[in-house]
Amino acid sequence: MRKTPVFQRDEFTIPRDEYVYSGHMGCPGCGATLTMRYALKAMGPRTVVVVCASCWTNLAGFFPFSSLSVPAVHCAFSAAAATASGLKAALDMRGADDIDVLAWAGDGGTLDIGLQGLSAAAERNEDIVYICYDNEAYMNTGIQRSSATPLGAWTTTTPLGQDRPKKNIMNIMVAHEVPYAATVSIGFPVDLMRKVAKAKGIRGTRFIHAISPCPTGWRAAPHLTVKLARLAVESKVFPLYEVEQGEYTITHMPRAHDVKEYLELQGRFKHLTDDDVQGIQSDLERAWQCLVAKSKILEEPCSVP
Repeated sequence: MRKTPVFQRDEFTIPRDEYVYSGHMGCPGCGATLTMRYALKAMGPRTVVVVCASCWTNLAGFFPFSSLSVPAVHCAFSAAAATASGLKAALDMRGADDIDVLAWAGDGGTLDIGLQGLSAAAERNEDIVYICYDNEAYMNTGIQRSSATPLGAWTTTTPLGQDRPKKNIMNIMVAHEVPYAATVSIGFPVDLMRKVAKAKGIRGTRFIHAISPCPTGWRAAPHLTVKLARLAVESKVFPLYEVEQGEYTITHMPRAHDVKEYLELQGRFKHLTDDDVQGIQSDLERAWQCLVAKSKILEEPCSVP
């Protein structure tokens, strides 16, 4: 019989087991590597990871080597959800229903190139966990813009700054009526692992959106990665919440924090004027009020350990 992990909010401890080896090919301060490390701690050893073309194609390593201690299946850029769906069906046919399938894709492979496959999997309610590690551009191929690139951000294809707001992938997935969707940040690892563990115990398509700072593409110092991941949450750039069966819950109440510090730590925003920053701040406040209006709030917000 399948065992569902139960992590009590007041008793949670970070699992000791590690499923990401040292010696991977990540850049110093790589947020995507930390995201994978925490996610696999919550998923456990009976997991198969499907990795589509992305930074993690390199990070996982080339055959016959791997930086992961669990099986990893590499697939085409657009095919993370489709490959994971087929793999889960094959495992079920073999009676291996105690093995979880984790689809792993960046923002380009999720919000852009892979959106059609993800939408189809969600519509069928395929029994997979899908995690989008979002570094807000196509970092592996030269820092080109994606639809996850925030307004005003420099990339090699938006040298004067992105002129469109970031696509709201959470709204899109909630509109598919998936049983569970959540946002997570490596700046709040306990919240991240709780949500992945919760997703693991639910059947159907579970979607997790992870903010994963990229020092190279964000033009930020490597030692600031975790700080940026925290500031993204505290400044309301990336609120932490979950949507279960259509019910919204905010899992961390941001501290009153101006977005200016978050932006100033990243070279990709250095061209912004004070008016630009104020406009971004106003947009964030409006989006936050909309989220609060449709959410309940946990009585004991998650804290940073």
